[in-house]
Amino acid sequence: MSKKTSYPFFFLLLTIFMISCAGSNTQITGSWANKEKIKNENIKSVFIAVLTSNMSAKTVLENELAFQASQRDVESFKSHNVFTRTFTKDNMPSREELLEVIRATNAQTIFTVALKDKETSTRYVPGSTSYYPMGMGMGYYGNFYGYYSNVYPMMYDPGYYTTDKTYYLESNLYDTASEELIWSAQSATYNPRDLENFVKGYTETLLKQLEKDGIIKKAEL
Repeated sequence: MSKKTSYPFFFLLLTIFMISCAGSNTQITGSWANKEKIKNENIKSVFIAVLTSNMSAKTVLENELAFQASQRDVESFKSHNVFTRTFTKDNMPSREELLEVIRATNAQTIFTVALKDKETSTRYVPGSTSYYPMGMGMGYYGNFYGYYSNVYPMMYDPGYYTTDKTYYLESNLYDTASEELIWSAQSATYNPRDLENFVKGYTETLLKQLEKDGIIKKAEL
């Protein structure tokens, strides 16, 4: 391939790469919906509970989910506003106590998010070499050392080790009155840059799946 024709192809690949990196880093790995329940259900309100002791992550994610619910005419109640303390294995309320508080909000459904697993792995990214044909008799091509000292540093990109992190989440939707499971999805989030990046990618992907499964309608523009 000539130098003239290689540049458009290179920039095309670069554009595709940048677009793919800008997309969501969360993927749905599986989902299930109670089709019979959905047919007779018109969800108008939801109690949102992110099951984590990390209050910062809990608050940010519940707020984003609540905002997206409001865009679809669904009233929401956030657990961090309702429960004043974090539950542990030693101070978990009884089933009756927990449901009494949730049902007092009159929320029709309960939406939960839980981190089921986390994987961390280290991999080696090999270096790469580059070749830039310049043509004979141009600039430093005229003598060996001029060529060697200018080109050699650009030829090799050393390899490095990087750590990959994958977060596996489970999202469930229950009927508040009967506690029956209406919808469930499992997802994997790869290498989120920060909490904001994770929340954005997770929420976007989750909403698309909820719409696809007929649980919610698309937000009105």
